[in-house]
Amino acid sequence: MNELDAAGILAPDLRAAYTECRRINAHYGRTFFLATRLLPARARPAAHTLYGFARMADELVDNPAPGSDPAESLDRVGAMVDVVFEGGDPAEPVLVALADTVRRYGLSRDLFDAFLKSMRMDLAPVEYRTFTELGEYMYGSAAVIGLQMLPVFGTVGAVEDAEPGAIALGEAFQLTNFLRDVGEDLDRGRLYLPTAELAAFGVSRSLLEARRPDPRIRAALAYFVARTRAVYRRAEAGVASLRPESRPCVRTALTLYEGILDEIVALDYDILTRRAVVPKSRRLVVALPPLATVWARETFRGGRRLRS
Repeated sequence: MNELDAAGILAPDLRAAYTECRRINAHYGRTFFLATRLLPARARPAAHTLYGFARMADELVDNPAPGSDPAESLDRVGAMVDVVFEGGDPAEPVLVALADTVRRYGLSRDLFDAFLKSMRMDLAPVEYRTFTELGEYMYGSAAVIGLQMLPVFGTVGAVEDAEPGAIALGEAFQLTNFLRDVGEDLDRGRLYLPTAELAAFGVSRSLLEARRPDPRIRAALAYFVARTRAVYRRAEAGVASLRPESRPCVRTALTLYEGILDEIVALDYDILTRRAVVPKSRRLVVALPPLATVWARETFRGGRRLRS
């Protein structure tokens, strides 16, 4: 069954808005998009929409259109979010889908405000001394994404009990991004790896910017990889709090994204001039078995409905 039909999304303009979010997810977030195929069909449009909104705001900051002002662009997005939570009808397709998703799942305005606050923090040169200082940015850029997704995944008990795992899920992915993109972020004037942690290994920002192999950099990155793996373990522990039909999606996303850390290690931490990417073959090996299970389940159910 078409996922829009499964979600009861029937109005043509709303279907077009959700389809645009799906396109954004498929284009920019291949790993997450692959994992969303393991969600029940009815939940996929909301997952694509939350990704699409986050990506739209992120692109305004990271890749602004020539002549545009990223701060003004974020202000416009914030105004559109106001419209969403005031019950209005935004014009932007992604926000049209977001408004519907917010209503369906009862998402909190605070989560979107925190996200946009972190996006604004990226407009100035970025550097954090400790993980504690990084915490506010991480909450808005990572933790709230997990919390937004939690109602879409569904929980087997109280939502509050599942929140630590959802927060760890967002943080694990974000910390992985920081490591994978450290070279690109330096080009944008950003350094998310805490400088006090780097200094413990004798690594300075200028040493990273030199982009030369150095045993001190290798040791520091090995530490950050190990620390990030510990966050993955916390996220994995939270999977049991989710509804059973959502667990394959989250487990697959965790496995695929942690695979980026494996690729960083395989490159011997030489990532300042190279990008660690999980090969397509590995993504398929991880995702195909659960995808086949979901396909068989949905096909069987569809056939049963037709026979009935």
